[in-house]
Amino acid sequence: MSAITIHKGNFQEEVIHSDKPVLLDFWAPWCGPCRMVAPVMEEIAEERPDIKVGKINVDEQPELAGQFGIMSIPTLVVIKEGKIAHQAVGARSKSQILAML
Repeated sequence: MSAITIHKGNFQEEVIHSDKPVLLDFWAPWCGPCRMVAPVMEEIAEERPDIKVGKINVDEQPELAGQFGIMSIPTLVVIKEGKIAHQAVGARSKSQILAML
């Protein structure tokens, strides 16, 4: 499965009410480190059917970015059972991202 685009219209269903842990990537197209993380997030989405990977464009979804207090991107957030389980700011390697889960 590939990464899902998360927006305020599907946030409750895809993230809060998800039966799997959700790995969220807060990003923007102009962000260099975000572009470095993007292929890693897609790999994880393809390799790990036990989790859901979502991408939130902070330029298009400022309400969601504000809800999470996002000040820097990329920010990766793991949501388990509707609550933040882990949060990390900045580009991370695949092993570091998997360790968050």
